[in-house]
Amino acid sequence: MSGGRPAGALTVSVVVPVLDDAAHLRECLRHLARQTRPADEVIVVDNGSADDSAAVAAEAGARVVHEPLRGIPAAAAAGYDAAVGDVILRCDADTRPPPDWVARAAGRFEAEPDLAALTGPGTFYDQPRLLARLRSRAYSAAYRFGAGAAVAGTALWGSNLGLRAEAWRAVRGRVHRRRPDVHDDLDLSFHLGLADVGSVVHDRRLHVGAAGRIFTSLPARVRQLRMAVTTLRLNWALLSPGMRWVRRARRSR
Repeated sequence: MSGGRPAGALTVSVVVPVLDDAAHLRECLRHLARQTRPADEVIVVDNGSADDSAAVAAEAGARVVHEPLRGIPAAAAAGYDAAVGDVILRCDADTRPPPDWVARAAGRFEAEPDLAALTGPGTFYDQPRLLARLRSRAYSAAYRFGAGAAVAGTALWGSNLGLRAEAWRAVRGRVHRRRPDVHDDLDLSFHLGLADVGSVVHDRRLHVGAAGRIFTSLPARVRQLRMAVTTLRLNWALLSPGMRWVRRARRSR
């Protein structure tokens, strides 16, 4: 033991980007405060909120980082840059992580030195129970396999992901952090794949609750689709999907 920490234990930072989402953020921080293995720090990145999101974060004991450039890519990147932990976990303000979320994610990184990043599924808690189950499974499967095919690997999901700080440092200058029109999680997945920093895995037991906002509005769905197209276009311009699969096959030999 050193300073109360078991030998070999990794330090953990949790990053939560937020924009005008104080009510959800308050609940998210409550869930983070109930972890069986508390994070060493919780960083809330305020992306220019007009509500009291920053005050809610400060009252909960989180470290508040201000990122004036609007967009989740900039906010998430600012949080990763500010993190001091060996492992960085990321969720959204409307995520509800279960009590073992930090412990389960940190445990995998500690047990698998070659693990660069991991992600897991979620269940939409704001939908009727049966509909939530069907939509959650359909969304998770579509994203996991559809985005995974595009990446030629495992696609990270921003509401529930973790990565080693050293993996982030390897790609921080390559991600499209100044493009608010890209999906930051998918963009990060593309760049981790090219950087060869280690394995990226999907852990079905690393489960969270998430808000199903994408189903509440047609404009929201259209916006998400347009962002996906932009993210694919930018990253396939660097290396085509076919060549990504060829590269993966060569690495696995």
